[in-house]
Amino acid sequence: MTTPGFRPTHVIPQDGLPAWESPDPSRPTVPLDALLPVQLVDRLGDWGRVLCANGWSAWVDGRLLVPVPQAPPAATSPLARSADPRPLLARVEEALARYRSAAEELAAGQLDGESFRSRTQGQRIGVVVDGESLWLYDGEHERWVYCDGTRLSTFAAEGDPAAAKPEQAHKAPEPTRAVREAAADGHEPTRLVTFDEDDRSDV
Repeated sequence: MTTPGFRPTHVIPQDGLPAWESPDPSRPTVPLDALLPVQLVDRLGDWGRVLCANGWSAWVDGRLLVPVPQAPPAATSPLARSADPRPLLARVEEALARYRSAAEELAAGQLDGESFRSRTQGQRIGVVVDGESLWLYDGEHERWVYCDGTRLSTFAAEGDPAAAKPEQAHKAPEPTRAVREAAADGHEPTRLVTFDEDDRSDV
């Protein structure tokens, strides 16, 4: 039986999706079936609370939800902050500039190896360009995003979803958990999802 007023906003990825009773990885519940229509009703950082047609709700990794197709935004309509590629492009350019500056100082003998490692520790930059298609690593949210020139959509996410911490809202991002694990020679597996996913949360 469908709940009155139920309007799906997303579907579950084709491999299904783990679910939790609350935004807490220690409280798992029944996983959601592949391609199940759901309505995203709440967000908490990476977490998303979804409502199913029968009225049952659960928390999932909101980064991995596949949005129901919608008409593209009108030219005069601003993109949601999370879908606008320009802020992430600027952060990637800044990170690359910092790395290049450190590399140039190292090559010129102005930095020793230990200082170079210290200056570049925690940086994680990823860019793949193929014609109009662009893939960027978003270290702040531990995900790869796909860009078609106009908007970003989640391509792959790593790690458990995390709740946003208000006290860190205006701080520079610290090295991600994935970066810290990489430093210990252990990468967490990356979960791939379809490139047309779109995280529309306003982060």
